[in-house]
Amino acid sequence: MALVEINFDGIIGPSHNYAGLSLGNLASANNAGASSYPKAAALQGIEKMRANLRLGLAQGFFMPLDRPNQAWLDALAKDVETAEPHIRAAAFSASAMWAANAATVSPAPDTADHKCHLSAANLLTMPHRSHEWPGTLAQLKIAFGNPAHFVVHEAVPPPFGDEGAANFMRLCTAHGHAGIEIFVYGKAGGPYPARQHIEASKAVARAHGLDPSRTLFVQQSEAAIAAGAFHNDVVAVANERLLFTHELAFEMPGETYADIKRLMPEAEIVIVPADRVSLADAIQSYLFNAQLVTLPDGGMALILPSEAEGNPRVWGWLSEMVAGNGPIRKLVPVDVRQSMANGGGPACLRLRVVADPKTVDSRFIADEAKLDQIAAIVSAHWPESIAPRELADSALIQKVQGARKALLTACDLDILL
Repeated sequence: MALVEINFDGIIGPSHNYAGLSLGNLASANNAGASSYPKAAALQGIEKMRANLRLGLAQGFFMPLDRPNQAWLDALAKDVETAEPHIRAAAFSASAMWAANAATVSPAPDTADHKCHLSAANLLTMPHRSHEWPGTLAQLKIAFGNPAHFVVHEAVPPPFGDEGAANFMRLCTAHGHAGIEIFVYGKAGGPYPARQHIEASKAVARAHGLDPSRTLFVQQSEAAIAAGAFHNDVVAVANERLLFTHELAFEMPGETYADIKRLMPEAEIVIVPADRVSLADAIQSYLFNAQLVTLPDGGMALILPSEAEGNPRVWGWLSEMVAGNGPIRKLVPVDVRQSMANGGGPACLRLRVVADPKTVDSRFIADEAKLDQIAAIVSAHWPESIAPRELADSALIQKVQGARKALLTACDLDILL
């Protein structure tokens, strides 16, 4: 069985809007109240998936969730028209598009039963995301429903916050080989909450049957959280043998690097110095919220937002790195401006799963023809724009729900209705 890394991108939903619901996410806060452009956002995400396919990478996708979430409103004894604006906006949130928060994934080579384990993230720190996981779990159980190869777990129970793969890294000599798994947890960072609790990370590691001697629990830098790095993937990213990280990503960097080298001597650690790229520059550009991928020829590429190219300090450092003899050989800027304006870069939009694509439900695996079909549905049905005041409009609700239904029907996933 050939194990490869598959990137599953969240298709950006028709209710994509800028309500500024995510405390500590600076881009989300800065754009609160602006008009969003769901159709443009979804088409940008589809083009990113096309670009990955053309690089020779395996690509999958997840469907948008039902919005507004009437079941959640019912549990609050609310309806969307009369709910307070912050409750209505939370019910409408399209944040499941950031599939890096969907789950934590441990590939089969790392687990005791040699199956790929996926644990849905509870996302309980933020109200607008806390009601996501049941819908996410339903998709995971279909996409990874083959019991010979996958085990799908429910979310860790409250009160322990879990934000999924955005706070998780894996290092290995090759994707199909056993590796070390690194769970990054947080503590309070200035005015912003830490979203990943160590208790949740440990629970996921136990559920996945990981070898404790090959598992690390590392604290994210409090300074990074205070600066707006609400997830570890805003300041660090790993792929195969490489850890690419900001100097200020971890609370105890020396100990962290020593532990990695002890468990995996062949690991390579590339540190971006703070005197060349500040935390503010890293967060503004989402330099680290990039897809660090292995290309078919064996070299590594960094698929990063076009905002990184527009920051002279970030792009200058990257250009020097690529010109040298380092492990990252190619820079691939992509346009995901609509997602970026709500605080999510290329890495936020995807969940990494190491598996044989033949073992995954084929309805979730992308090719050019499927992306053409999805793009046609988006072009025909997604709203052009949404202003926050429109969220109480019954016509918008009907349009959003009709758009999702059209997509699910076209992809033979009516079971998710």
